[in-house]
Amino acid sequence: MNKPAICGGTPVRETKIYYGHQYIDDADIQAVVDVLKSDHLTCGPKIGELEEKLCEITGAKYAVVCSNGTAALHIACMAAGVEAGDEVITTPITFAASANCALYMGATPVFADINDRTYNIDPASVVSHVTEKTKAVVAVDFTGQSIEEDELLSICRERNLVLIEDGAHVLGTKYKGKPNGSIADMTTLSFHPVKTVTSGEGGAVLTNSEEYYKKLLLYRAHGITRDTEQMEHKPEGPWYYEQIELGYNYRMTDIQAALLISQLNKLPAFSKRRKEIVAKYDEAFSHLPQIVIQEEIPESDTTRHLYILRLNPKELSIDRKEFFEALQAENIYCNVHYIPTYFFPYYERLGYRKGICPKAEKLYEEMISIPLYYGMTDRDVEDVIHAVEKIATYFATSK
Repeated sequence: MNKPAICGGTPVRETKIYYGHQYIDDADIQAVVDVLKSDHLTCGPKIGELEEKLCEITGAKYAVVCSNGTAALHIACMAAGVEAGDEVITTPITFAASANCALYMGATPVFADINDRTYNIDPASVVSHVTEKTKAVVAVDFTGQSIEEDELLSICRERNLVLIEDGAHVLGTKYKGKPNGSIADMTTLSFHPVKTVTSGEGGAVLTNSEEYYKKLLLYRAHGITRDTEQMEHKPEGPWYYEQIELGYNYRMTDIQAALLISQLNKLPAFSKRRKEIVAKYDEAFSHLPQIVIQEEIPESDTTRHLYILRLNPKELSIDRKEFFEALQAENIYCNVHYIPTYFFPYYERLGYRKGICPKAEKLYEEMISIPLYYGMTDRDVEDVIHAVEKIATYFATSK
């Protein structure tokens, strides 16, 4: 039997490979250089160009780009009218910002459990957590697989709730043939380097609502307007502007926008390659009883941001930590997405305790995010598969 490197064997590769990595080409670099040589580094024409391109790709009527995905969630909650005393339902299997955005508003995050086959928020659990205080649902397209849009929209419509789709992972995915970003009341995006496309840091909110759109524009830029129709006083001259709300400086630069426009031109290629890698992983790991494959709803044509390797503890003689360390010894450097949000000390101090979402907690104990990104070569993919197979079979409970 092929001995794992952690037990004295030879690693599957000599160089390290990580769970995610951006892809930057000469066109991206030139796009940034062109802006650096232009008259506008921020608040310039590239912002509008980027917003038009996001609408073109997603089918949303309006796009508001901002400094990062967390800022996008914050201004989405502001536009939704979330206030102190409200409740916002979300999932614990996500980055902390999905819940923090409710806290920013003085509201209370409420954690619904997941579907333990798809790992997305379970609509039935959402229903069970709705109270008279519930204002919004922040539903995360975990790994890039679409949330169950129809069910969640129906729940929100019946109860007069706002559906905010945390689409940090979802760009490139379609639900029933329609691009995600054009379905929920608002959809937020993130353009961090490990995402499918990147602007370094950056985010956006997509919506079909003109009302939300106007609010988002204000909250992104200090609550300041130059639109005379929004002003409360007569303009004193062409220089005049007014602050009519308390907003934030969540603007994106033209430098970032130029990079992202160039990246979006490659989205079809990025999506295609990610799907190819996911298909290779699914085929290889479906034959291993030690591994559980994430299920996908038929409505979702997914561009996967993360590939979750879920371990089957009954078929392994080692735990998740030991499996993780064994992969590192093979030079396959992975991650875990995510620690349930309410496990963190800050949330403990707010009164949250373990046990409230048992399916999510069990998933956390068993999952590892393995490498998935556009720049992976076929050899890279084969190395990851070889490492997983080697460790899974060597430490199988039944040999």
